[in-house]
Amino acid sequence: MTAQTLSLDLPTLAQQTREAARQLAILSADRRNQAIEAVAQALEAATPAILAANAADCEAAVAAGLSSALYGRLKLDADKLQGAITGVRDVGRLPDPIGAIQIHRELDQGLILQRLACPVGVLGVIFEARPDAVMQIASLAIKSGNGVILKGGKEAVRSCEALVQAIHQGLTQAEIDPAVLRLLTTRSETLELLRLEQSVDLIIPRGSNAFVRFVQENTRIPVLGHADGICHLYVDAAADLQMATEIAVDAKTQYPSACNTIETLLIHQLIAAEFLPQVAAALRHQGVELRGDQPTCALLNADSSEPPIVQPATEADWQTEYSDLILSIKVVDSLADAVQHINHYGSRHTEAIVTADPMAATEFMAQVDAAGVFHNCSTRFADGFRYGFGAEVGISTQKLPPRGPVGLEGLVTYQYRLVGQGQIVASYTGKTAKAFTHRDL
Repeated sequence: MTAQTLSLDLPTLAQQTREAARQLAILSADRRNQAIEAVAQALEAATPAILAANAADCEAAVAAGLSSALYGRLKLDADKLQGAITGVRDVGRLPDPIGAIQIHRELDQGLILQRLACPVGVLGVIFEARPDAVMQIASLAIKSGNGVILKGGKEAVRSCEALVQAIHQGLTQAEIDPAVLRLLTTRSETLELLRLEQSVDLIIPRGSNAFVRFVQENTRIPVLGHADGICHLYVDAAADLQMATEIAVDAKTQYPSACNTIETLLIHQLIAAEFLPQVAAALRHQGVELRGDQPTCALLNADSSEPPIVQPATEADWQTEYSDLILSIKVVDSLADAVQHINHYGSRHTEAIVTADPMAATEFMAQVDAAGVFHNCSTRFADGFRYGFGAEVGISTQKLPPRGPVGLEGLVTYQYRLVGQGQIVASYTGKTAKAFTHRDL
């Protein structure tokens, strides 16, 4: 918790955030958009301080032996920071999600029902070593009229504090109570946050499988998020092999620590002998360590005079989110076998097929159980910014909406409003009951 708030307990701070969010929610769309622009400008002005704070976090992380996957998420260079600020401004240009009329219906003459979109309230967002999440979440919260309590990983404390300080400056400049956004910094506050069911309306965890499970098991507040990011690419018998190679390399190496990176490559047995050497060479050129099933090992390690190209995969490999330059490869007998493997080991995040056969693509996309199912493109496109959401608060792999990358639409709920002229239910019951018109307006 920041120095300015040490004198207040977390329940009090959460109530202050709730009140600030209520005031934010009634502002016009123009006022909220002006606040987002003020935040973007404040972030630009604070860029040197933010990068210095992040450099200190990275230095400490290296000394502490932070994994390469987490380090990749922690690192915030000038380009990445500017890209995030661009994302903040993109959110400001999105349509206003508050007040959208979803239902406008006459129940009877003079009795009018509306269903309107409204903010969720206060979000509790807990994330590991991902400082750029602060900017994404803050902009989406401001746009959607929500308050937010952030809890970043200990590895990113300096970075998060510098970012929040800049965001608070922007909010103050726009004459909005900075209490609408809070930053927590200690582990004990995480548990306390999870117990604030009277003040916090939704918890969004962003981190490892174990971390998300911990959050889900330690709160009564609704939780939106995903656990593992075990994504697959299936290369069908009818695939363009050059296209498949380029997609596989991008989906594995473009940002290995991302949750939409592939962890397993599935290859149809009819093309395995031709495709495996080609894709393995391309992946190894990018520093990818390969692990494979028995047919994969037999094909790639056929020359016993050379060091093995691929190591034998174990059962654990099919269940592992490496978040690193490691890839498991399996040869499958058919599309049906690929679908069965994905639905058994996948995490319902993002799955892809490469094929020139439209019927195979249709079957794959219909049968795979995932939030995102792609045809002839990289799984790395599974992202709120790339979908045109401006930014995202996280990825949801649950069946009920929101699902997949969660942008503004996942941060609003709705309220039914009924306006009458003295009508009572008794008039619509019994033998002389009036009839409802149920006419959409």
